[in-house]
Formats: sequence, C-alpha cells, structure tokens
Amino acid sequence: MAESDVHKVAFVGDYPPRKCGIATFTHDLSTAVAKHASNECLIVPVDDIDGGYDYPPEVRFQIVQQDRDSYRRAADFLNFSSVDVVSLQHEFGIFGGPGGVHILSLLRELRVPVVTTLHTVLPNPDKTLRRVMEQLVQLSTRLVVMTERSRATLREVYQVADEKIDLIVHGIPDRPFADPNFYKDQFDLAGKQVGLTFGLLSPNKGIEVVIKAIPEILRSAPNFVYVVLGATHPSLLRNDGETYRIGLERMAKELGVQKHVVFYNRFVELEELTNFIGAADVYITPYLNEAQAVSGTLAYSFGCGQAVISTPYWHAEELLADGRGVLVPFGDSRAMAKATTDLLCDEPRRHAMRKRAYLLGREMVWSHVAGLYSASFQNARRSQATSPKPLAIKTLDEQPLEHPKIRLDHVLRMTDSTGIFQHATYSLPNFQEGYCTDDNARALILTVLLEELGHDSVGLHQAASSYAAFLNHAYDPAIGRFRNFMSFDRKWLERDGSDDSQGRTLWALGTCAGRSQRRSFQSWAVQLFQQALPACAQTSSPRTWALALIGIHEYLRRFSGDRLASQMRDKLTDKLIDLYDRTATDDWPWFEEVASYANAKLPHALILSGRWSGNEKALTIGLTSLRWLAVKQLSPEGRFRPIGCNGFCRRGEPIAAYDQQPIEANAMISASIEAHNAGGDPFWLNQAHLAFDWFLCRNDLGQPLYDSGTGGCHDGLQEGRVNENQGAESTLAFLLSLAEMEQLESSLLIAAPTKSPPAASAPENHQALRLVHAD
Repeated sequence: MAESDVHKVAFVGDYPPRKCGIATFTHDLSTAVAKHASNECLIVPVDDIDGGYDYPPEVRFQIVQQDRDSYRRAADFLNFSSVDVVSLQHEFGIFGGPGGVHILSLLRELRVPVVTTLHTVLPNPDKTLRRVMEQLVQLSTRLVVMTERSRATLREVYQVADEKIDLIVHGIPDRPFADPNFYKDQFDLAGKQVGLTFGLLSPNKGIEVVIKAIPEILRSAPNFVYVVLGATHPSLLRNDGETYRIGLERMAKELGVQKHVVFYNRFVELEELTNFIGAADVYITPYLNEAQAVSGTLAYSFGCGQAVISTPYWHAEELLADGRGVLVPFGDSRAMAKATTDLLCDEPRRHAMRKRAYLLGREMVWSHVAGLYSASFQNARRSQATSPKPLAIKTLDEQPLEHPKIRLDHVLRMTDSTGIFQHATYSLPNFQEGYCTDDNARALILTVLLEELGHDSVGLHQAASSYAAFLNHAYDPAIGRFRNFMSFDRKWLERDGSDDSQGRTLWALGTCAGRSQRRSFQSWAVQLFQQALPACAQTSSPRTWALALIGIHEYLRRFSGDRLASQMRDKLTDKLIDLYDRTATDDWPWFEEVASYANAKLPHALILSGRWSGNEKALTIGLTSLRWLAVKQLSPEGRFRPIGCNGFCRRGEPIAAYDQQPIEANAMISASIEAHNAGGDPFWLNQAHLAFDWFLCRNDLGQPLYDSGTGGCHDGLQEGRVNENQGAESTLAFLLSLAEMEQLESSLLIAAPTKSPPAASAPENHQALRLVHAD
C-alpha cells in the first residue's frame, strides 16, 4: 500500500475518566492507532454531566451532550484543526436530542471524511431512530461494524452498499495465555472455581439468572464462587441508586449462597480487569436481550482465552458458534447451572475451549485492529473527491438562528415546596398573590418537555414533584374539578376553579401520562386524568374544550386504546366545530364574536384532533382559522403582533395593539408547529419563528421580553414600555416556547434531506478489513 496521507485523526465519543464501555473503547482505539501509524490523535468527548470530566491532555474540545450548538462548534474546531479523518463512535444514548439527533449537526458541518463505528445496529428501530441512523449512514464516508449480523443489517435494513462497510472486530488487550490459578491468590480465590461477569451493572445484564443457578452448581462444584465485577451504570445510579444491586444481594442471601457471590462494586482499570479475567475458570454473560450487537466484555474475555458461557444475544451467537463457547437460553437458570457445571467438571474440554479462543483472539488484539482501522481511515481519505475549502462562512439564511440557553434560575426561584408562585415583583416572587393551579399545570408541562430534551436534573425533578403535588391537592373529588387560587398560607380561596384551569390541568396530566418516563408520575397522572376528564364536557368555555383536547391527545400518545378518552375527544371536537359553524363567516372565520386570549389554542386543538382522528373537517377548520389569526397578528412591518388584552379583537372593530402578552406568542408557536406537522407547509415554520422572535426584540418596541440575566420573561409589552415584572405565566410561556423550538429544530434535522458524501472505493486489500472468526 502506498504511503498514508492520514496523519491526524480526531476521535469523537465518550472518553475516560467517564466510566462506560464506549469511553474505554475510544481510549484503547486511539492509543492503538497512534502507536500503529504514528498518527497524531486528538479526542473530542461528549460530557453528560455539568462541567464535564477531568480529561487528559489529548482531549482538545468538549461537547455538552444536550447543547446542540456545541456540536456545531466542535465541527468548526475540527474543520480548522487540520484533521485528516474523524473517527466517530456511535452508540444510542451518547448524543443529545431525540434519537441522538444532535450528532447530525456536527456531521453536517464537517468538511473532512468521517469513519463511523456503529456499536449497535438496530434491525427494527422506531421512526425517529431509523431516520437518525439513515442520515448518520449517509453523512459517514465509511462505516465500521463488529459482527457479520450488523453488516447484514446495514445492507438489508438500511440499504448500505457493501463496499462502504468495514467489518473490524472489537479490539482486546494482548496478554499471555496463563493458568487461572496463577492469578487467583491475589484475589483470595485460591482453591476456588471462579465464574466471572464484568461490566457496568444494570437490570438487562441478567445477573439474577446466574445467582438463581448457584444452588444447583454447588451440588457438583462446592467451591464455586461467582464474581460480579463492575460499578452500577452511572445513569442508573443517578436515577435509581443501587436498587438493582441491593436486590441481587438479598436474592443471594435468600437462596443461601451469599458465601459464593462476590460483588466488586468498582470500575476497574485495564490491568486489574485482565487479572480478574485471568483468574476466572469460566466467563458468563447472561444478558437478557438478544439485540446486543456488540459486547466489549465478551470480546475481552474470549480473546484473552476464557471458556465462555453466554445467552445467545447477537454478538455471542456469532462469536461462540461452532463450539467456541457454550450458549444457553435467555433467562434459563437451570440451563445456566448445567452448562457451568459441565464445564467446571470437564477440565480437558474447558482448557481446549480456552486455548482455541486464545488463538483466535490473536487477530483481535489492538495492534492488529489498529492496522485495520488505519486502512479504513486511509480509504476514507482517498475516497474524497475534492479537497474541502479552507474556510466555510455561512450567512444567517444558511444556518439556524441561535436560541438562548435554557435557564431555569427564575422558575426555580419562583418555586417552593408547595408549587410555583403566580406573580413576581420585578424578578422577586410575590408571596402576597400566592399560587394558582393554572401556573403549576404549565410548570409541570415544562418539566416533561425538558425531560424529553435531556435537561433533567435532581432540582428539576424536585420542582416537578411540587407542581404535581399541587395539582393533586387542587382536585376536589366531590365535584370532579380543580380549585385554582391558593394563598401564601396554603388556604384555598375558592371551592371551584375557573373552567380554563380545568382544561389546562388536563393538558398537564395528559402530557405527564403520555410523555414522562417516570413511572410514578405516569401512574399518578393517568389516574387523576381519568377522574377529571368527564367534567370538561360540562363546561361552556371553548378554551377549556381546546385545552382538554390537547391533553387528550397527549394522553393518547401512550394509551391510544382508551375508548372513553377517544369518545371525549370526538365530543369536544364536535363542540368546537359546532361553535365555529354557528359563528364563522367568510370574512370572520372564527369561533366567537371576539378573538380574546390564548387564541391559537382553539385552532391548535382542532388541528391535533383532526389530524390524529381522521376528522378532515376539524383539520380544515383548524388550519383555516389559524391562518386568519396569523394575518390578524401580523404588523405592517411584518412582525408578530399578538392581539392586545386591552380590548382584544371584536368583529368589525379595530384590533387592540396593547398589552401584548407572552401567552399569545406561546400559543401561536405551538399551533404553528402542529400546523406544519399536519402538512409540511413552510408558511407555518415562518409563523413559529415570527412568534418566537417576538420574545427576542423583534416586536413593536424593539425590546427583549426575555431577560437573559435572570432567566425570566417580562409580563408583556405595554404601550411605550415593557412590563418589568416576571411572573410565572410569562416566564413559563417563554420557556415552553423555547423547549418547543428546540424540539422543532431537532425534528427538522431528523427529517432533512441529506446529500451523501462521495461513495467510498474499496480498499486495496478489502478482505483485510473483515475479520471473521472461523475454525
């Protein structure tokens, strides 16, 4: 092969000291490539915690997982760093946005070839994951997979040309073949027969299957000890603590095998890990899910010469075929006990299996794997048809406008253990005005949207619990309705709240039931939603019907078979249609004689209901009335100008210009996004951006409503000035708008057409990149 023109490689993925398998892989691969080809290697890791990690010097740039702009900045950094190739480590859950869509922002801006290692290739992804994967495939110059099954899935499911794919197995450390007894004494395991499982602990690892098998194993191998090596997965630890590990420990005690189980609760470094592997007589991977495309722990143990017992997940099924290991059915403790006993009691068979694995593993050592990656990098570099321009400057029209960062300072400042205060004096919570159900419902919706966007935190979770508890307390089961206003001393100021507060609370409950991933929130929200739903049909307020319809839609995201919710959707939809038919004319296509407040919620509800229930009349009325409203809310200068609350807009009368309220901008953004979703008309994208820009100086006064210093939003535009108070309704209106615009940008990126990079030509020795385990 001719001299390489790849001199500088950037690796994008997790990196130590972050504790996860991808971090270890990125470190080992970059180190091996640097040694093999004398390449300069720099690292661009993804941070999943505030402030990132204390990285070593080779880390040159850090990406904040949920900050889409940081991906674009990383692309700029790489473009201007004379990088020849980018090696991207892709795994679901690493990158921010729905389906990890934020990584596409980086790939679209890169002007150097990208070799993407796919650690998981899903054969049956949902719509979002499929679209992200399709674009990832298109934007990558070459793709690396680690198993034949993954390669076949790329060809058959994603229609990837075979010449674009390199099959390179998971690398392993190079260590001598040794008797397990050589290592046992350093772990106080001398004289024991050792079974080992290692890796970050989580419920899908199936450790309980092995623990349940131990009593049977001990009948034939009384000196057996099962070592579970590895810390609990960090994300599981943050959300659930050590619940899984504690349950496993109690299970072992109940079975009377606690003397034969060792939990080594630590993330171990490579040298210590390989010593543990060396001390094991059998290595066990009892994973519960077959869709495990690659297991680094399996590769390490097999390649280091271990006899392996495993469930038949995809990687194990391929690697351990033809007697190279032992496969047992998923979740079958009896089969696990028999397979373990058979190997432990048949030393010649066990050692023959170990030796065979070790010899096959010589082609898996990092020095060899690095050579295959270097060839893939070289091929990617040479397949690029033209050299990239040294500079790429985009006008504002060619790139998304930057959004303010999501800041929750003011929301949390306005929140106490009871809920969120409804008003503020400037940026100070106004205790005298107390709380209201309306604002706590809005705040709960915001927490769910932020959870979807990956902006969850302990503080936000605590606040969400307060908002949910407030709504729960507000419900009066005797009348099936919610109270609204509460004083600072926690006394209700009314027996029955406004109609709007009923609809808005149903919207919050439906959102929580349909979108939240917190099981306790889901269960609570479903129960209260079902109790409160019937009362909405008895109200006379069209906004209550509209808000309830939006809540029903959110609820039906997860519970689409609920007949009562579907029937209520049809009933409320018919009420809005009937109201429109009785009031609308050609020059006044609206639901009432006045367009007053939260106006866009009425068409928004019909667009949602019409689209998802197949009611074409509802959809048509929703789109028609929303377009009329958009025209009414456009100033002569082309700015968004919401209908003012000082007089509103009455049929045949001038439109009130002031006060302009944030709730109107938020309602227009939500409705416009749904209108775009219904038909793809770019007109609605423009309307959403116009309404959002109203918060950011593009308004009649040319002044910002959003206060980036406090994280709050001013209460409205008055004639000649901004209302400087930053109450809950206005602040939540802005933050809900910002969250929806973030979701919109992600969805547009997922759906965007992609121009593929130049087709990759076959490497000079294509078969060299395809390591297949064979006898």
